[in-house]
Amino acid sequence: MIVVDTNVIGYLFLSSESSPLVERALEIDSQWAAPIIWRSELRNVLALYMRKNIIKLPHAQRIMASALDLLRGREYEVSSYDVLSLASESECSAYDCEFIAVANELKASLLTADKQLLQKYPEVAISLSDFCE
Repeated sequence: MIVVDTNVIGYLFLSSESSPLVERALEIDSQWAAPIIWRSELRNVLALYMRKNIIKLPHAQRIMASALDLLRGREYEVSSYDVLSLASESECSAYDCEFIAVANELKASLLTADKQLLQKYPEVAISLSDFCE
């Protein structure tokens, strides 16, 4: 099992230059996990894509349904204590620290493209390219 952040989830369903690496990562480990906040973050990304007329509502709804299916049974509540502790020791947002907290709780790595998380939490966070090597 690997914890993934919202960017990784988004790259799987919304075409980008990182999409091939994310598809490879899914082949390597298909047991993706995330804190529940990923839902709100992905909905926000999908809303932005709709506002920019990149995708239409039915497509956004299909993406969300597919992402929910992918993570079903592997979504986690996080301890506010843990998130705030992580945020206090780094300059990362509480949102981002939720992903680190879940990875710590599961004793798993966090797959991310977030440079700040990769820098602040090298013992937990792993880049797409390193994971797919």
